[in-house]
Amino acid sequence: MECSVPLLPQSHHMKIGLVGFAGSGKTTVFNALTGLGAPVGFGGEVRLGTVRVPDDRIDTLSRIFSPKKTTYAEMIFCDVPGEHRSDSGGLSRGSLHRIREQEALCLVLQDFVNPMMEKKPDPRSDLETFHTECVLADLEVVEKRLDRARKERADANEIETLEQIQKLLEEEHPVRLISPQDLDRTLIKGYGLLTDRPLFIVVNRSETRATDPMPDALASRIAELGAAGLTLSASVESEISGLDPADQPEFLADLGVNESALSRFIRSAYSLVDLISFFTVGPDEVKAWTIQRGTRAREAAGKIHTDLERGFIRAEVTPFDVFIECGSETAVKEAGKLQIEGKDYVLSDGNIMHVRFNV
Repeated sequence: MECSVPLLPQSHHMKIGLVGFAGSGKTTVFNALTGLGAPVGFGGEVRLGTVRVPDDRIDTLSRIFSPKKTTYAEMIFCDVPGEHRSDSGGLSRGSLHRIREQEALCLVLQDFVNPMMEKKPDPRSDLETFHTECVLADLEVVEKRLDRARKERADANEIETLEQIQKLLEEEHPVRLISPQDLDRTLIKGYGLLTDRPLFIVVNRSETRATDPMPDALASRIAELGAAGLTLSASVESEISGLDPADQPEFLADLGVNESALSRFIRSAYSLVDLISFFTVGPDEVKAWTIQRGTRAREAAGKIHTDLERGFIRAEVTPFDVFIECGSETAVKEAGKLQIEGKDYVLSDGNIMHVRFNV
């Protein structure tokens, strides 16, 4: 089945829930990604950590404009408490409910010997268990809604959509595989389908195996689920993330990697969900905005403020490379390289945009 690009809500920062069975090292991964020192162990409360998305382009723009404020794009990580495997190997309803509240999911798979756990690590088995539990949970939601829709003689399009999803789930495929062209997701908004969430897989290993390639069979299965995967040693990288940034590259090199866990994760996330950044600039603020590739100018203006979308007149756009080549906004105009675009212009990664509007 052909994989589609999972969609994220356009009005929020990218919020990612870290999930996994107890003993997977999920909280240690959370610490590696956020640089926080959350205590590890079973149970506990949901923890949040906000990180900024590194981008050399916004650093450059900030140096040029010397604004009062520089705002980076952000990712918000949510450490969802893990739990012991039940006799069936599944997740409880309480855990599934907490997972359903997330916009995107990051499943942490244990691939190291944990003395606190009796079971030997089996990342492929844990992946299948998690996927099956999500499919069954989604199927329950869809079947209940479909039964009610038929009794209430709901809109035919909604019933057809639910039947389409039901068939897919019965075949044990995730809903995220259905492309936006083939599924009107406005009809299922609010259902919180787990298998429609963008899914990232982190295989958590011991330090000695941190740079070993992911097994082909596991990598293939992750791709079949429309997910993205990476390997890391969270125990070591969580320590490195707490060091001074200037010292981190040396320790990462000793580990055999060129980038931090966060940088690798962000690159994977942006690729999976097909995210890009555009910039707004000026003396008050230089800011990066995250949108999905294919977003049109008017919709992107709405990310800045709803008034800009409602009263949109035109967008004045400069590609980042063109701005750097010319050196200033005035030079861009004098060179005749300022793009005047209408509401249907599709933004490209790195566009600098000013919105003209009238409300």
